[in-house]
Amino acid sequence: NMKIKFIDLFAGIGGIRLGLERSVKSFNISSECVFTSEIDKNACTTYSYNFPNDNHSPNSDITLVDENKIPDFDVLLAGFPCQAFSIAGKRSGFEDTRGTLFFDVARIIKEKN
Repeated sequence: NMKIKFIDLFAGIGGIRLGLERSVKSFNISSECVFTSEIDKNACTTYSYNFPNDNHSPNSDITLVDENKIPDFDVLLAGFPCQAFSIAGKRSGFEDTRGTLFFDVARIIKEKN
């Protein structure tokens, strides 16, 4: 009975998570979200409504989260904000604060490797 533990960063309302959960379930693998980070309060409200059985709050600014306090996980999901790099945006890259969030993902991966 295999179980995948995952974290959900820049989670929005949980669309990427829902895809993972449905996919692994089709292979008879269970999954558990052990940490969620989302900064938008309205998205957090919807996320909590969509996933009422979570034992953690999605409301957090990933730049302020201590990576040592994130539970161990097997898979990292990240709905990384792409506006800083997208042709639909201003393409400011790392000059846009949203573009630097990539480094927070890298920081977490490095610690949890």
